Amino acid sequence: MNDAASIVAFWRDVRDSEPTLPEAPPEAWAFGATPAHADDLLALVLEGRKTGTASSLWDYEATLDPVPRVGELSIVLDGSGVPRAVLETTDVVTVPFDRVTAEHAHAEGEGDRTLDHWRTVHERYWRAHSENPRGFAPDMPVVCERFRVIHPN
Repeated sequence: MNDAASIVAFWRDVRDSEPTLPEAPPEAWAFGATPAHADDLLALVLEGRKTGTASSLWDYEATLDPVPRVGELSIVLDGSGVPRAVLETTDVVTVPFDRVTAEHAHAEGEGDRTLDHWRTVHERYWRAHSENPRGFAPDMPVVCERFRVIHPN
């Protein structure tokens, strides 16, 4: 989906404007499970409405991907795999699905930003797109991440 050369070039341009950043590009990824979903969520990030995201801890375990850490940088891709922004993780907390807060749901910036909307959308997402065989459970561990945009493109 993404082109390594375009990521390297993007990171070089970012570092030209912010030379204190590390030399090696951080991990590059896209929000959501489809190109359209990636574009929709990225648009919310770029307009400043989305400052948080949530992931299934079970998915991290299934894919052996590391859980985000405070201070970690990420390159966010659009639905076509084009690098569009750099995020810095500012907070990470893991809680059961049924204990995610209304504040976190609001920070995710989706729909009407309520906890009810967040629960409906995320349950549907994990039932359809989980990368682990357990899928969804009301008490599943959810990694709630907060971030800030340090470079939009």
